[in-house]
Amino acid sequence: MRTPGPVPLLLAALLLATTACAPEAPPPRPAAARPAEPVKRVDPAPGQVTIGGEDAAETEQRWQPPAVAIADDGVIQARRDAATAFDAGRLYATAADAIPIWLALRQRDPEDRQAQAGLTRARQRLLQDASALLERPLQQREALAQAAEMALVLLTVAPDDPKVRQLQSRVEVAQRVIAYNRAGEDDLRADRIGEDGDGAIPNFREALALQADNARARQGLAAAESALIRRAEAAARAADFTAAGTWLAEAAKVRDSAPTIADAFERIETIRAETLVRLRDEGLRDLATPQGLKPARQKLEDALRIALPGDPVVAQLRERIELVTHYGSFRPRQVFSDALRDGGRGPQMIVVPHGGFQMGAGDSEPGASDAEKPSHYVRFERGFAMAVTEVTVADYRRYVQASNARPRATRRGHSIIYDERSGNFTRSSGVDWRSGYDGTPAIANSPVMHVSVRDAEHYAMWLSEQTGRSYRLPSEAEFEYAMRAGTSGRYPWGNAGTPPPLSGNFTGGEDVSPSGRRWFNAFVGYGDGWWGPAPVASFEPNAWGLHDMAGNLSEWVADCWHASYRRAPADGVAWFNPGCRQRVIRGGNWANAPEQTRAAWRQSQDSDTTSARIGFRLVRGI
Repeated sequence: MRTPGPVPLLLAALLLATTACAPEAPPPRPAAARPAEPVKRVDPAPGQVTIGGEDAAETEQRWQPPAVAIADDGVIQARRDAATAFDAGRLYATAADAIPIWLALRQRDPEDRQAQAGLTRARQRLLQDASALLERPLQQREALAQAAEMALVLLTVAPDDPKVRQLQSRVEVAQRVIAYNRAGEDDLRADRIGEDGDGAIPNFREALALQADNARARQGLAAAESALIRRAEAAARAADFTAAGTWLAEAAKVRDSAPTIADAFERIETIRAETLVRLRDEGLRDLATPQGLKPARQKLEDALRIALPGDPVVAQLRERIELVTHYGSFRPRQVFSDALRDGGRGPQMIVVPHGGFQMGAGDSEPGASDAEKPSHYVRFERGFAMAVTEVTVADYRRYVQASNARPRATRRGHSIIYDERSGNFTRSSGVDWRSGYDGTPAIANSPVMHVSVRDAEHYAMWLSEQTGRSYRLPSEAEFEYAMRAGTSGRYPWGNAGTPPPLSGNFTGGEDVSPSGRRWFNAFVGYGDGWWGPAPVASFEPNAWGLHDMAGNLSEWVADCWHASYRRAPADGVAWFNPGCRQRVIRGGNWANAPEQTRAAWRQSQDSDTTSARIGFRLVRGI
């Protein structure tokens, strides 16, 4: 059999790209009826010859000339009758035809030159007629039957003529070719294409091995190729691109460099692209529904199974699923504010990226306490939104006025302020959330201070009611994670002993109080221009867009105080015990020593504490 041509490069690429696993072999097809080997020619007895083949009878075939009786006085008339029959084209069918008469004349007289000449002319005509029949493109079976019959006659007339023997061979080959073609066509009708080695393709190839230019066999191979292409396209429409690649590769083996394969490849790739776009669009629609994450992930799984590596459509769906998984309808670093029922806007929030970090201080960190250890890994599987700045006096005023709240310092009539005259923090009467660090009235965009942790929680509850969203104090882990913003050094900005310029409101060696006081323990060479809290967002934000996380005011968080991180949650939730009075503040402030500005620094505070050094900000679920 002829060896099939090589698979085109585009098919090889398709097979490599459809799946990482080798596809299963195509299912076996029922065996086709194969044409039998031709019947061997048996040397005939004198006057008897045979021709065999698949399309011929299984038994030997011979041509017996019809019996012609010629009387002694009938020779001349017999010669006339033979010539008349020859001219009329009646050569051998009956006793009244030319060849039987000439054979009878030659048998009567082997030296009859007229009979021999007539047989020679008949042989030439039969050779011409048989050759023409073998070349006939249509009605091949009928033409071949006539040619075979003529070959039998010729073998009787001239058994030793090489041209006759050649015609006999051509007839036998033609009979086998037709048999193979018929078997191949039967296989095609039964969908036995033969990609597994038994069916239409092998039969047509056998035919072409016998007759390389046989149009019928070539057409049969083209039909077999088309059938395999149809299988490939049907598999593609069923989203089974592994099978599609397998069938298309089989189709590419049928004929060398067939342009139909490249066209089919383009059609299959179009189907793949359309399928991926459909899966992406359906997945995106799923994500817009409350319970759509699971079906969207199934769409992504389906798309990944059929996509080529690096497909941008699949990347879009994967990215959107990742965003919904970790951020809901938001994106990391997105800034927003929620509308209030009374027509205002809530604090500006920013979406903190999901991820993990090493929380707490290392064993050898200078200035670290046991309360900051052991260092432990915390991971947030979902992002969260955090207020860009500390809650301002203006924010808190809206809450107090809308809810008629009386915060802790207002009820008891005092709070802790900074006394410029003594340089100490002292209790002062008449101070509450409306006051600044020194007891004087605070400006609207100053961070609100003199609030207890319960005051902060009540504000979060009010804001949740106003917006229909879930606001709360951050957990201690959320606060440190957001403050570090991807860093892992001793300080929120890294390990440098001096803060970067304009990075926050810290105790700097260059800071000077209104009366000329300086800090005894401060960052050498740093000055921020403020003695006391600065208006929110006066300094550069950190890498995640949050202002004043490490300075300005220390901030309440949701956790109860624990003396260490042993058994602390690893998922970043607040470590809270109902009824606890000792709470946690995080982040340095305008009056903290440098050691208290470290990223891991934490401190216990009574839940009723109000001070000029403590404020808060909120987080919101997304």
